Amino acid sequence: MEKSKVYFVKEINAENLIKIYKALGVDLPGKVGVKVSTGEKGSSGYLKADLISPLVKQLNGTIIECNTAYPGKRNNAKEHMEVAREHGFTSFANVDIMDAVSEKKIPVNKGRHLKYDIIGSNFDNYDSILNLAHGKGHAMGGFGANLKNQSIGIASRNGKAYIHSCGQSEDPDECWSCKYEQKDFIESMAEAAASVSDYLKSQNKPIVYITVMNYLSVDCDCDKNQSKPVMSDLGIVASLDPVANDQAFLDMVFNSQEKGSEKLRERIDTRVGRHITEYAMSLGLGSTDYELINID
Repeated sequence: MEKSKVYFVKEINAENLIKIYKALGVDLPGKVGVKVSTGEKGSSGYLKADLISPLVKQLNGTIIECNTAYPGKRNNAKEHMEVAREHGFTSFANVDIMDAVSEKKIPVNKGRHLKYDIIGSNFDNYDSILNLAHGKGHAMGGFGANLKNQSIGIASRNGKAYIHSCGQSEDPDECWSCKYEQKDFIESMAEAAASVSDYLKSQNKPIVYITVMNYLSVDCDCDKNQSKPVMSDLGIVASLDPVANDQAFLDMVFNSQEKGSEKLRERIDTRVGRHITEYAMSLGLGSTDYELINID
């Protein structure tokens, strides 16, 4: 079986982001949704306008997001839009909080925890998707990159609750008290990510994956008290395979000789984070076997 191709560029800048997108060889047609995290108010690591705006403008893309399940400034559309404005996203693109009005259930075809995924209804308004993730740590998932951006990220507020509770509750107030094994949460994220991929495939809508590996904090951009980076920037990876792209990010973190990388590895492994790529592969979402192609 042919290995998945993962493209890599070391220097993180707007030109290289466009260059690595072009290396994928896929033109995203029609109305393009660009899934990024707008970042919680107070966080520092979210992808900045000066880095991503040239690519988003070239695609004539719309920034797409959904509201959070946890209490904060992004759990309702009005305040979420205000944070998106403060963080510079509305300065270069339209921003669509996809579950502002309604949500919809889509099938989970394979898995052991979720019966369905719940996404923002406006997701249907897009003909193609760029999953533009920030690779970093995460307090609950160990790390976040393309798979998390496609699961928790595209899920509606209630959908996030459903994933966080491993299929036990759709209530954002209730979900945090549900009991589950950590491994089950990681697997629930993979199932939701696969659900989105299958849903797009069923409509012949393309999706491509890019992860910017900068501001490598052990915390996610969803944390208003996000800690400082623990290691140096790694670069940008891009692929048509989200599993391979996440695996490449993990391998770079785990192969790093930098002292601070130990903290990120510890965060990932204490949350069983590496299990997501292996389980996602078992669902048919992609492969952990990849070829890294340096386009520098």
